[in-house]
Amino acid sequence: MKTLLAAATLGLALAAPAHSANYVIDPTHTFVTYEIGHYGTSTNRGRFDRKEGTVMFDRAAKTGKVEISFDMGAVSTGVAPLDKHLQSADFFDTARFPSAKFVGDKFVFTGDKVAQVSGTLTLRDKAMPVVLKASNFNCYTNPMLRREVCGGDFQTTIKRSQWGMGWGLEMGVPDEVRLLIQVEAIKQ
Repeated sequence: MKTLLAAATLGLALAAPAHSANYVIDPTHTFVTYEIGHYGTSTNRGRFDRKEGTVMFDRAAKTGKVEISFDMGAVSTGVAPLDKHLQSADFFDTARFPSAKFVGDKFVFTGDKVAQVSGTLTLRDKAMPVVLKASNFNCYTNPMLRREVCGGDFQTTIKRSQWGMGWGLEMGVPDEVRLLIQVEAIKQ
């Protein structure tokens, strides 16, 4: 009888509905930007205007997966000659490597809010581990879409030389680049 009861309990547990949900990145509320120092005086900023991705997460199980890709040729600094230089082989080499991608599958939660996501950033066809720390993570019902939207601000600091972008290091251009990802995703 105990064996039958245990088997029935296991069967019910396996048949229980999953609490994970799938979301699609909203490109109008998602921005991938970077910041890098400029010879110790000011901060250069740029963003990637074309991006797409998906998010799956389960607040109850505290698990998830995110994939976001961005078009490196869509870099925008507000200075056209700088954009062209960033697209060259000195930096992003967009002729050979047109896109970059972050895939994160290790979520850390504080309560029911995502606190950080660990994963892999692939730039110039080289994959390296990164940890994105979250702030302002929240889910809400969008009044216009009448669907749940989740998102937040995520950030990390990388060394660009790890991805083969060493141009200007000997001239004092910093190696460290701060990446900021503002993301909102719509539940499907």
